[in-house]
Amino acid sequence: MNFLIDTCLPAAIVDNLRRAGHDAVHVRHYGIHKADDEIVFERAVQEDRVFVSADTRFATILAVRHASKPSVIVFRRVSPGRTEALAKLLLANLPNIAELLNQGSIVVFEKTRLRSRTLRSLPSKSAADSRD
Repeated sequence: MNFLIDTCLPAAIVDNLRRAGHDAVHVRHYGIHKADDEIVFERAVQEDRVFVSADTRFATILAVRHASKPSVIVFRRVSPGRTEALAKLLLANLPNIAELLNQGSIVVFEKTRLRSRTLRSLPSKSAADSRD
């Protein structure tokens, strides 16, 4: 699986994901770590990467776009400073969420639970919305 790791998460997560056989890149690699959220998000779209962040705004960006890709993983209320723990949590759950991520989903990791929402279940933009 291909991942783009947000600037709010440690770059060392990339190494953990690569050791597990995944293609992972940190936003710093592209020099866009201080760029607008839309630019960062668009990079994930262009490269068909699952975007991994601790910032819930990216899930909102995806929902507002009414798009099914890229999938977004959000670590919420989980300490982003614990690189090994975050990587282990993601890798341990990846077999269970891989199909969701391939379909297009928002997956939220919290301290005691994991939530997901398939993007196809998001409402379509109505004609009234498109006039605004």
